[in-house]
This record gives sequence, C-alpha cells and structure tokens, in this order.
Amino acid sequence: GASGVGLGNFLEVGPLNGDLKPRSSTWLHKADLIFVDNPVGVGYSYVEDDSLLVTTDLQAAADMTTLLKALVKELTTLRSSPLFIVAESYGGKYAATLGVSVVRAVRAGELKLTLGGVALGDSWISPEDFASSYGTLLFQVSRLDRKGADHANKDAQVVRQQVAAGQFKQAQATLNRMLNWVVVNSGHVDVYNFLLDTGMDPVVAVSSSPAPEYSRYLESKSVGDSIQEAMNGAIKQKLKIVPKDVVWQAQSYSVYYALINDFMKPRIHEVDELLSYGVNVTVYNGQVSHYNF
Repeated sequence: GASGVGLGNFLEVGPLNGDLKPRSSTWLHKADLIFVDNPVGVGYSYVEDDSLLVTTDLQAAADMTTLLKALVKELTTLRSSPLFIVAESYGGKYAATLGVSVVRAVRAGELKLTLGGVALGDSWISPEDFASSYGTLLFQVSRLDRKGADHANKDAQVVRQQVAAGQFKQAQATLNRMLNWVVVNSGHVDVYNFLLDTGMDPVVAVSSSPAPEYSRYLESKSVGDSIQEAMNGAIKQKLKIVPKDVVWQAQSYSVYYALINDFMKPRIHEVDELLSYGVNVTVYNGQVSHYNF
C-alpha cells in the first residue's frame, strides 16, 4: 500500500521533488500526470473503519474505474487523450487488473476514453514463477551455492503447490520464509542489486519486519523525511481537503494485510485479456534485481 500521490509524484516522476524543487526529468514533459492513492487507505485516502478496506485487487480496480468515470465527466479533455496505466512492484500486478476493468468499462460504453497501454514494472503478476527464479538466479551469479539454491528451489516448489491449491495466504508465508533464508545464506545479498550486499546500498536495510523488502525501501531514511514533512505540511495545507486527523504515510500496512489473501494470486490471465483486446502491454524488470515486490 504505497502512496502514488506522495512517492510516485515527489520521489519519482512528478514535476517537484521531495524538497518541492523542480525536477528536470519529470514525466510531465511528455504527458499529463494523474496520481491516485489507491487502494483506499493508502496515503491521503482513508476509511473510517478498517473493515471498509478492499480485500481484493478486483475491488480496488472497481473503485479506481469509478473514479475515472467521474474524472472524464469533470475533465472532458481526457476523452481525447489516451490513458496509460503505469505501476511497479505489487502495483504492477494490480495494474493488470485495473487495465482489464477499464477496457471492459470502455467496451460497455460506461467509460469514454481510450486505453493507450499498460506498463508493468517489476510486476508481481506470476508469484510462483518469480519464487522459482530466485534460487537459480542467485546460484548463477554466485550468491548462493548449489546446496543453497536447492533449498530455495524446494521452498519455491512448495509455493507453487500452495498457489495451485488456492492456499494463497500459506503460499505467502512460505515465500517470506524462503526469502528471509535466501538473504541470510547469500551473505545478505541486496535484493534490488545482486552485485551488492545489504548495507552497501543505503536504500535497503534488512530487518525483522514481516513486510517485503520494497516496504523497507520505502521506509528507509534515504526515501526522505522531506516527503513525509511536505505531505503532512505544505501539500496538505495546499489541498485543503484532507482531514486534520489523517496523517500521510509512505505506505499502509493495514492495506497490505487487508489484501493478504490476494497477494499471491497470479494475474497472467488479465495480461492475456488485455493483449486479446489489442492493448499495448509493456512488462519490464531491473537487470540486477531479483525481487518483484
């Protein structure tokens, strides 16, 4: 549950950085940008009771599609501008579901816009396949020995069996156990750059937290206290619509745990459906990264 309004905008591609200074590489030079804190409970978006949080990607996609319907009515110029859905990590998995929801709404005449494409960055669209790749990859780059790779591959096989049986929560527990074992037995390999050890890269720190490494990256000092300060200060005051008791955070563990049973569900069929409609789909991944969430 990472905030697009805060992190996607100020940390990555928006017109201003975390210090609210102009960013020369902003994507705004190429396209209009819309950042949304979705699923509800992320960033500035909130619920009055955690029981109202979405528990599936489909529910989150339905919410987002409803928002898009309202946006194109309010900003009619969006109808003539192709929409590109861009997301990474678990968001890349969710983006496939959202893309399908948008296309279906367009084809049904409920949403008047054109889906130009979907970009899935290091996307968690096939958890069992990614789990099966970790041991082999790290063995090939000499971060695990044969015994270590075999251990990881056995755990990955259990993950595959649990996913096939619909035991998604158990599959995630097995995956987390396997990944923690891999980190320890690989000399604490940096999960976003297998050329480095954890600690050599300042944005990654291994902890005993049950959350994925991407979450630890988002919480790290290098992500910037400046963004946290800006989102709960100047930006919040500028928007004038965020309740005083809502505190912006880089990510929401409440959302993470609400989606726990959906986390390991693959989205390969959704990607296939997008392709069957003729939607341009780009799937990309970091060359030295072996993590996809």
